[in-house]
Amino acid sequence: MSETVTKVEITTTGKVIQSPCGPIIHGLEDVLVKTTAISDIDGRKGILWYRGYNINDLAKYSNFEETAYLIFNGRLPTRTELESFKSMLAKERDLPDEVVSTIRVLAPRAHPMHVLEAAVAGLAAFDPDINDNSPEANFRKAVRLTAKLPSIIAAHYRFSRKLDYIRPKESLAHSANFLYMMFGQEPDSTSAKAIDLYLVLHIDHEVPASTFATLVSISTWTDLYSAIVSGIATLKGPLHGGANEAAMKQYLEIGSPEKARPYVEKLLGEGKRLMGVGHRVYKAYDPRAKIYKELVRELSQSKGNMTYYNIASEVEAVVLEKLASKGLYPNIDFWSGIAMYLLGIPYEYYTPIFAMSRVVGWSAHAMEYLNQHRLFRPRACYVGPHDVPYVPIEKR
Repeated sequence: MSETVTKVEITTTGKVIQSPCGPIIHGLEDVLVKTTAISDIDGRKGILWYRGYNINDLAKYSNFEETAYLIFNGRLPTRTELESFKSMLAKERDLPDEVVSTIRVLAPRAHPMHVLEAAVAGLAAFDPDINDNSPEANFRKAVRLTAKLPSIIAAHYRFSRKLDYIRPKESLAHSANFLYMMFGQEPDSTSAKAIDLYLVLHIDHEVPASTFATLVSISTWTDLYSAIVSGIATLKGPLHGGANEAAMKQYLEIGSPEKARPYVEKLLGEGKRLMGVGHRVYKAYDPRAKIYKELVRELSQSKGNMTYYNIASEVEAVVLEKLASKGLYPNIDFWSGIAMYLLGIPYEYYTPIFAMSRVVGWSAHAMEYLNQHRLFRPRACYVGPHDVPYVPIEKR
């Protein structure tokens, strides 16, 4: 015996779903969920601001530590404040032995994003401020998380390859120390710059999926560590993090610059998606991509390998010719995977490195939302039956 369910007509027009209860904004696209003073995007003109500063200026003059200070504090630091903040981060880099042991056990069999979730959750047990949600305590927790995420990622890399954990060097800058902890030697200035600029460009981006997940978690008054785990879990999804990996694999498949145009034209002719192209907000060339393109050129020259930069440049030419009229331009992922590849960083670490930058933005948005707090509680339009008679199991 079965119950007949009345079919409900649901139609989709663009980003709006017409349901029996009223219009639903599909994917919450362009729905405002909070006010913020952290970052802003002009998608039509292709402009990104952090705390009012144009990303082009920050990329040119700033570094990760200074930009993180800006995101956390709302202003650029004095020289003394910056040195103090750098020292604070450097002293918080090392991991508790118990967390190192956890990573050692998990690394050979678990993706680094899963280990990042587990390790961040585990770190909560060692934070003396864990149950204090005051602004001062949350700032201290945010600094610890920012300092320790690179160590977790580097430890996973080492243990998954049966190598020893390398303790951090307080004398090194944030980005240089990360590469040192991964590979066991201090990086050259261009390699360190490649990571540092990547971190600056990814530190915040208004309210994408992972930031929203962090906000939903913190709206319940959970602790900051738990909220950050939500952000990491959401970033792991291939529709959010990981697009630079797919773009890099695309360039490897193309193989040489002269094959780029026919490859792209064939892909577009088949109605398939070109990786690293298009963005939910930007309808112009992603400003971060413009900036990072120059870094990739510089890094390619320093490594003596221009192949992938030249392939991407040829792909870019076709994109600008055939897709720009549709508002589809290269985004940051179009170029960033090349830098990771040239640095010798395996694919599975591209998204974790994204997380070690965005943890600053996630933390800042969580702290900001606690000042304008309201529990997120959306509704759904129910389209199933009501009052279905219960049939005992022996009569089914």
